Amino acid sequence: MARGTLRIYLGAAPGVGKTYAMLSEAHRRVERGTDCVVAFVEHHHRPRTEVMLHGLEQLPRREIEYRGGTFTEMDVDAVLRRAPKVALVDELAHTNMPGSRNTKRWRDVEELLAAGIDVISTVNIQHLESLGDVVESITGVRQRETVPDEVVRRADQIELVDMSPQALRRRMAHGNIYKPDKVDAALSNYFRPGNLTALRELALLWVADRVDAHLTEYRSEHHVSAIWGSRERIVVGLTGGPEGRTLIRRAARLAEKGAGGEVMAVYISRSDGLTAVSPKELALQRTLVEDLGGTFHQVVGDDIPAALLDFARGVNATQIVLGVSRRRSWQYVFGPGVGATVARESGPDLDVHLITHAEVGKGRGLPVARGARLGRSRVISGWLAGVLGPLLLTWLLKSVVPDIGLANHMLLFLTLTVAAALLGGLLPALASAVVGSTLLNWFFTPPVHTLTVADPQNIVAIVVFVGVAVAVASVVDLAARRTHQAARLRAESEILSFLAGNVLRGETGLEDLLERVRETFGMESVALLERAGEKDPWTCAGSVGPRPATTPDAADVDVPVGDHMALSLCGRVLPAADRRVLAAFAAQAAVVVDRRRLKGEADRAEELAEGNRIRTALLAAVSHDLRTPLAGIKAAVTSLRSDDVEWSEEDQAELLEAIEEGADRLDHLVGNLLDMSRLQTGTVTPIIRETDLDEVVPMALGAVPEDTVDLDVPESLPMVGVDRGLLERSVANIVENAVKYSPPGERVLVSASAMADRVEIRVVDRGPGVPDEVKDRIFEPFQRYGDAPRGDGVGLGLAVARGFAEAIGGTLHAEDTPGGGLTMVLAVRTAPGRRRERPDVSPAVTS
Repeated sequence: MARGTLRIYLGAAPGVGKTYAMLSEAHRRVERGTDCVVAFVEHHHRPRTEVMLHGLEQLPRREIEYRGGTFTEMDVDAVLRRAPKVALVDELAHTNMPGSRNTKRWRDVEELLAAGIDVISTVNIQHLESLGDVVESITGVRQRETVPDEVVRRADQIELVDMSPQALRRRMAHGNIYKPDKVDAALSNYFRPGNLTALRELALLWVADRVDAHLTEYRSEHHVSAIWGSRERIVVGLTGGPEGRTLIRRAARLAEKGAGGEVMAVYISRSDGLTAVSPKELALQRTLVEDLGGTFHQVVGDDIPAALLDFARGVNATQIVLGVSRRRSWQYVFGPGVGATVARESGPDLDVHLITHAEVGKGRGLPVARGARLGRSRVISGWLAGVLGPLLLTWLLKSVVPDIGLANHMLLFLTLTVAAALLGGLLPALASAVVGSTLLNWFFTPPVHTLTVADPQNIVAIVVFVGVAVAVASVVDLAARRTHQAARLRAESEILSFLAGNVLRGETGLEDLLERVRETFGMESVALLERAGEKDPWTCAGSVGPRPATTPDAADVDVPVGDHMALSLCGRVLPAADRRVLAAFAAQAAVVVDRRRLKGEADRAEELAEGNRIRTALLAAVSHDLRTPLAGIKAAVTSLRSDDVEWSEEDQAELLEAIEEGADRLDHLVGNLLDMSRLQTGTVTPIIRETDLDEVVPMALGAVPEDTVDLDVPESLPMVGVDRGLLERSVANIVENAVKYSPPGERVLVSASAMADRVEIRVVDRGPGVPDEVKDRIFEPFQRYGDAPRGDGVGLGLAVARGFAEAIGGTLHAEDTPGGGLTMVLAVRTAPGRRRERPDVSPAVTS
């Protein structure tokens, strides 16, 4: 069965018209004869949206009983039985009620797609998981309901439902989004023009990125090599020198001048081993470009200008930023340089910027990390100097400066031999010595134009020349190789030092480490494979790059790590000299995996230890605190059932009151124990929606006598984004604790006030107070401060209160009350404009 298609209407904020657009599309499809049904759509009592449901088949919803309330969710089984061509599913990021088939609605949608049903859905940009921190920094509200970006990116179609901030605010003011009593608070908080503009920009950029991905895929499929300047992309060519940071900052400034500009830094490494620069400097430049919002890339290529241009055209870049060459003036005789070559061959569709910097003309110096082998260009230069050089020198000596003497001739030929050794190594130097000695004998040693030597002294001179030439060439070649070997060892030590430091400090994850391996050795993909035993299949512990190897045999390079782990690289075969460093990388990768596994075991051990502590404390609580009210109830019931005593009505009422008080105390203790258990196991899932504090706080005072609390919660406070039930339970526990410790006749003050982007609820008592060193400990489970009697509880009230406060994104801490006593400060974030997930849910219901 073919998988269904997914179409998503993406909006920047509530009220832009996503659901309306989805329903309009449904009507168009129904008119064309498409079997289209409404699986779940929330109209939020918006008249125009509700009218759009008319004429569409609506499938029944599934009713779920939870904590005394009835809720409705999409009935996935009903949709699968109906098997329509198209199903409308609103609010893709929605969290289902406990007891539903799946925890998240997007998982319900995945089931429908797998069954071949096309789905049309909606989502706001603030509900994308990767944008949670950004949205919180803009609006001050942390989104609890999120959907993974990959789920939305996999959609076959994404349509942006756009609206200017001014138009959306007018729609809000007309009452088309929220009820009139909520409009003013929403317009002055979440729906401020700045918030809406920032969210709109996020939505536009996110959709633009996806369009860009489709454009790249299209260009690749149709082999389009010409640059389409649909977006400013700036490629920064890095050499690994210190000027790279200057180039990156300049490119970032260029990108800022155009909306949506993108910076991509690229380093071209040669294919003959390790990178030719300091890994530390490259790491610094990579960090810088990522901090400035760009990306870092490393590609392999021996022809640097061609590789750079290929990369720029492959990513559809519009500009290239290069630094002015660091070569000295005389070095330009060997070629025009990378910058001039790139500028000449870039064509009319690529702008090339050459940036001056402090390193201009200072020379490149010796390569830092090249291997003992000489580069191809140097070897060719050495052979040219060793073979053609003597011929050219002979012509000059015969035609320009004749008769300077055999000794001078020999010194000049010896100079060429040394030059050949410096450039190309031993073999070009030996060739130079052979060619030079032959030419000396033929043209400059009497009798000339013959290979015979008449004077024995000249024979000795030629032999000495050949010997000196070979000796000098060998020494020069050996020194050059030792220099390169030392440089390679230095590069290796820098790599290993940097690697070991990061890994031991825990700064490098497995994927980051594998990416470093891939970039260092210029490979296509790297994978760390492991298996439990010799006959067990290989599994991938981590990989980077396209098409990683699934078995060591399928890789170009395989480095075993112990008996059951291997580092596998694909791309090319590495020389033996590189495997030493690669083995160190493999060992560090194993360390990372082992540390990750040990950390997981330590976390599980910590959870078990915490569970044992909770169980021990629970047993202590059950053995005493729960038995105390049970003993009172038992005694009262036994007294009432006794036939030996005839109780008066007043006595019976008193005994019944004792039973009721004991039962209430038991209910309170058991409730706190259950709440603490939910917090410890992480099963508290808040339903966040906008709430008025003056509706919730009074309900939290039902468990304390009316004459013990003064309430001051102004109606003018902004709405907060909380779970009403959890907030009520948290405030109730705080107030009960304050009343318990307040002196007789002293009333507890419960007040609320707005401060910046939060609202603070302050519960003030005049009790004995708590020392500063104990203020944090009173929020731990099963902790009671001072001489609190054993029958007054198990010490969970404040722990539960803080746990619920943190679950709804708030904080709870203790302060001294001026004049004596303790003040509990519960702070929650204001969240105006947050739509209600459950308009019909009672405030006392939590998830």
